[in-house]
Formats: sequence, structure tokens, C-alpha cells
Amino acid sequence: MPKGVTCSVANCNFWKEGNNCGADEIKIEIDQHAGANLNEEFAGDELGLYHQDEAKQSAATCCQTFKPKE
Repeated sequence: MPKGVTCSVANCNFWKEGNNCGADEIKIEIDQHAGANLNEEFAGDELGLYHQDEAKQSAATCCQTFKPKE
């Protein structure tokens, strides 16, 4: 579990009592790439898969670790 990571999204599959995150790792992306499928592998980085981005404020980011509880 990520140490010291708290979350207030109670309907996330990884949400634990006390607002603790129970995910093994956290994946964060800027909103601009929120819908990108980064799980597929392609040869090289000509498609921008190994990109680096900057967010000017936290509101421009999203947590891709979120998974709704069933």
C-alpha cells in the first residue's frame, strides 16, 4: 500500500477505512491524456508513449488508479 496516501473517494475499489489508499501503486496522468491507453506496447517511442508532461496545478491532473467498487 502506498505509504501516507489518503483519498476521499469512498466508491473507489482501493479505498480503505480511515481514507487510506489500499492500491499497490498510484498512477497519475494529466487530464489531457486521461483517456489514453498506455497499457499497449509499440516499438520505440515515436508514438509518444514515453512522454513527460507538466501540470501547472493539481486540478490539471487525474488519478488513473481509480477503480469503482462493484
